Amino acid sequence: MSGMNVFDVAGRAMSAQMVRLNATASNLANARTDYASRDEAYRAVRPVFRSVMEDNLATVDVERIVQTDLEPQRRHDPSNPIADEEGYVWEAAVDETAEMIDMLETARNYQNNVQVMQTAKSLILETVRNQ
Repeated sequence: MSGMNVFDVAGRAMSAQMVRLNATASNLANARTDYASRDEAYRAVRPVFRSVMEDNLATVDVERIVQTDLEPQRRHDPSNPIADEEGYVWEAAVDETAEMIDMLETARNYQNNVQVMQTAKSLILETVRNQ
């Protein structure tokens, strides 16, 4: 594996983690939001990754973004201006705890790839100095 290949692989992994982090940020931004109906209520999203083989190297790409299986919850809140005639609203289908855990994991994965790039850079520079 050449030095450039290490940078390509780590860079693609960082790009995929950035998509994951953006999805998590969107989910957290929409958490605790009320909606007038179940159909319009926000549902959390997740990227689906796929492995790709290129030049005998395994890399990762984002294949698509999907909604999670979480269902919006109905809550009695008659003082809410968007409540239905029975006084109910629908909460966004977002598990904030799971989102925070996902955000931490994503940040760690991103940082690991930054470290891979820094290590590769250091090894290349050391090799050039010793020639």
